[in-house]
Order: sequence, then C-alpha cells, then structure tokens
Amino acid sequence: MKIMIRNTPKGLEAYVPKKDLEEMIVETEKPGLWGGWAKLSNGWVFAMPAFDTPPKLPITIDARRLATADEG
Repeated sequence: MKIMIRNTPKGLEAYVPKKDLEEMIVETEKPGLWGGWAKLSNGWVFAMPAFDTPPKLPITIDARRLATADEG
C-alpha cells in the first residue's frame, strides 16, 4: 500500500491516502526507519523498504501492512 512518510515538529508521520489516515510513527524495528517494521500510533505495523542511502523526506513508498496481535 502506498504511504507517505514526512518529518514534522513532533517526529515522523505516516499518511495513508487510501484510508485518509495520518498517524505518528511511534516505534521502529531498526534505527533510521528503513529495512524493518514501523508501528503507527493507531497500532498498524508496516514493513518498510530498505534503502542503501536514506532518502530525503517527504517520500511516498510502497509498504506492506503486517498483521498485528489484536487482529488474530
């Protein structure tokens, strides 16, 4: 699913246009966001693509939404 990542004064934020959803990124698997998972403040978790060099923000990426524990 397409998501946009941008830097805000509060921290990193993800926008999911298909769901018209804006949520803060509250936890990441790896420092620097890329190549692991990222958890949004609503509990959604996305597999983030890996980059050799971190891209400039804002950026729109394809990320796969992972199942969370409360979704069974």
